[in-house]
This record gives sequence, C-alpha cells and structure tokens, in this order.
Amino acid sequence: MNSSEAQEAQDILSADTAGHSENDSLRLVPMSESIRYRKRAQSAEKKIEALAEQLAEAKAEAKKTAEQLSSIQVEQELIRKLAAAGTVDMETAVLLAKARIEGGMEADMDSVIEQLKKEKQYLFAGTPDKIGVTAKKTAGAKERVESSQTVLERAAKRAATTGNRTDLQEYLKLRRNFV
Repeated sequence: MNSSEAQEAQDILSADTAGHSENDSLRLVPMSESIRYRKRAQSAEKKIEALAEQLAEAKAEAKKTAEQLSSIQVEQELIRKLAAAGTVDMETAVLLAKARIEGGMEADMDSVIEQLKKEKQYLFAGTPDKIGVTAKKTAGAKERVESSQTVLERAAKRAATTGNRTDLQEYLKLRRNFV
C-alpha cells in the first residue's frame, strides 16, 4: 500500500468509529453465530468445488461431442464424394479412405479418392459414363416391352426360329398370361 491509500483507509476507519459510541466500535459477534457463518461458508465452498467439477466434466463432454460431430461430418463428405466417383463397394472404400486420411498419408479427400481409383480400381465402376445407369435385370426377371403384344410376338418368333423347348415354354407361359 502506498501512503495515499493508507491515509484513505485510516480516514474511512476514523469516520466509522467517530459516528458511533465506544461500545458500538468494540461490538463482537456471538460464538454460535460465528460458527453458523463458518459452516455456511464451508458449505458454499464445497458447492463451488462440486460445480467446478461438473463444469469441467461438461466441458470435456462437449469437446468429445464436438470431435465426434466433426468426424461424422468428414465421413459424410467422404461418402458423398465417393458416391459421386462411382464407388461400387462404399463401405470398403470409406474405410480405406478414412484410414489414409487419419494416417496422415494424404490429407485432401479428392487426392485420396483419386489415389484409391488408381490403386483399387475394383472399388469403382469401370467407366465414368456408367455412373447413374440402373442395374440390369437378372436372368430371372425378364424385361417387358411397353405393349404386351410385342413381348408375346417376340417370344413366339424366338420359339419358332430356335425350336428350343425352353423358348417354347416361355412363349406358352406368356401366352397364358395375355390370352
């Protein structure tokens, strides 16, 4: 404390004692009240410690949640870019790309995807023009032409030209459905 602050504190103290009588200036707090104040102060300190602990836990949880959100956003962006690149096996491609990104081998998603296209060609569609084309039907699901008559006619022509029993059976099955 410098001398001017000490003087101010002295003036304030003398002003307090000047306005009161001598008995008031020596006023003491009863012991039971002092004990009660002390217990309240200790209780408040314990609450402060508990709240500080809860705050630290909440901050740690918020940080963990933010990291998880960031990871999910990166994964969604990666999935979107891999789908745009024509990935056939999405799960495998995502796992490989995430491993490369987290491993620090390559940080840029686009370069990771390009590297995967070069190294693991089987994970991607053969050519870029196949992207967006629907899958062809299997042997069990026959494609139908708009008009049912043309499907029947085509099956009849095939059965007549090949003479194959399976073609004939297919024609008869279609004829039963349409006639």
